[in-house]
Amino acid sequence: MSEKTRAKVYFGLDRPETRDFGGRLPIALAVPGDAALALSALGWQAAWRLLAENPALAVERVFCRPGRPPVAEDSGLPLARFPVVAFSLCYEEDYLPVAAALAAAEIPLTSEARPDFPIVMGGGPLSFINPAPILPVLDLLFVGEAEAGLAAVMDRLRREALAGADKAACLAAVADMPGVLVPGRTKTPVARVVAHCADAPGLLADPVHSCFVSGHAAFRDMFLVEVNRGCPYGCRFCAAGYVYRPPRQARLRDLQALVEDVSPRKVGLVGTALTDWPDLLPFLHWLRKRGTKFSLSSIRADGVTPELLAVLREAGLRTLTLALEAPSERLRRAANKHLSVEALLRAVSLAGKHGVNHLKFYLIVGWPGETEEDFTSLAPLLREVAASASIGVGKRGVAHATLSVNPLVPKPFTPMQWAPMASEAAIEAAYASVRAAAKPLKGFKVEVENASAARMQGLLARGDAALFPLIEQAVAAGSFRRALKSWDGDIAAYLDRERPRDEAFPWDVVDIGVSRDFLWREWERYRDGVPTAKCPPAGCGDCRRCGIYAFPGKG
Repeated sequence: MSEKTRAKVYFGLDRPETRDFGGRLPIALAVPGDAALALSALGWQAAWRLLAENPALAVERVFCRPGRPPVAEDSGLPLARFPVVAFSLCYEEDYLPVAAALAAAEIPLTSEARPDFPIVMGGGPLSFINPAPILPVLDLLFVGEAEAGLAAVMDRLRREALAGADKAACLAAVADMPGVLVPGRTKTPVARVVAHCADAPGLLADPVHSCFVSGHAAFRDMFLVEVNRGCPYGCRFCAAGYVYRPPRQARLRDLQALVEDVSPRKVGLVGTALTDWPDLLPFLHWLRKRGTKFSLSSIRADGVTPELLAVLREAGLRTLTLALEAPSERLRRAANKHLSVEALLRAVSLAGKHGVNHLKFYLIVGWPGETEEDFTSLAPLLREVAASASIGVGKRGVAHATLSVNPLVPKPFTPMQWAPMASEAAIEAAYASVRAAAKPLKGFKVEVENASAARMQGLLARGDAALFPLIEQAVAAGSFRRALKSWDGDIAAYLDRERPRDEAFPWDVVDIGVSRDFLWREWERYRDGVPTAKCPPAGCGDCRRCGIYAFPGKG
């Protein structure tokens, strides 16, 4: 049997149920979750759209549902029948469903145990934040934004595979392409590829949008559109503010064209700091005029205006979500939050006057250097918030408020990558302090994240390849929590110490384009409580990102 014929047999192209693939390369584009998650995941849908546009590729959707062998949604083919299995990796918790899906499909878990097809690859945010714990599973990692070359990588794999190349030859053919990491073959660090316009670095020329609008999605029957990518504020705890540099914004006419083309009943605006987009109000007015409902993913308190709230209330807004982030002004300044108490109180006062029913505040605890004094200042701030919005005191104010409290997880490629994570005891003590500050206030409710679950996320976020046995054990045990009981690793070594400046990190296999010296300077500024100005619209050379390692996009 010739190499080409053997490839054809392996790919299933000789079988009656798959002959419709013709000469195309079958690719399983998998989400480590159910349909509700996948149909609301813009990154996965962007990859699907890019690959589905190539008539030489046969792209199938695969949703990895717990306890069920993964199969393609359209053809029903099992995962193991695909020569390329591509996973979208968004959250650290995705490591377990990815490994479980491969086990359920009877695909060997490690790349070393798979000398033959399929090629198992990964992409998405984890590919350029810290892929180290899952790298033993992957044959190939695409590091960066899908628009910046994923289609070219897949097309080269197609040409090689259908010409009869074996798996090793296919991987060798793409190992040096931009954004590709083939463990053991590619020289590291791999530069994250970015789709932006060389002559307009602040432009999001090809905004991601929903390919599937479904009643089964987490955001039901909603057409999601990307308004901006990245964030100019540089909050020192937020990975999005660093790994998605340079920050980019869409053009009004591009989003209007998408809506006109799809004509959805409801549009969801996705992005960070949406109120920074100068065309936000014109776009919302335009949507209202054409009778299209809408919702917004995030609003900065300093961007709340009477006109914006009037438009949102007319559209049916009942809950306004604002990020308070830290319990004290000292910590907010150190975190580079760029939020004044005056702006916050003005925003909640406007919410009360415009009939907003519910205020939700995001609050982070467990900051490096956090003390009880930081929580002492939280109680008077909450009292001011309650008074400004008339929370829980009558029909004319806000009916109730929620404090959603989460521990700080120090993320790679942020200034916090050198910081220790708070212990479970410290997290629980912080929760108690928040509850005590909110308890005297009518209409306030406190919700908290499980402290041990947050520490687990921190372990995976900062882990290296030595964590892979924990992933294997979690597949057998059914959860990371149970697997930890038999894991012989040392959590403290990953979480409970401040790292020295020059320590090598597992995520150093990736270069996001922001210099390590810049991140260290921001860590020092956090400890000194010194803020840094947000990214200027025209870009700058300070952090090294703008114009570095860029992949030209559409202009």
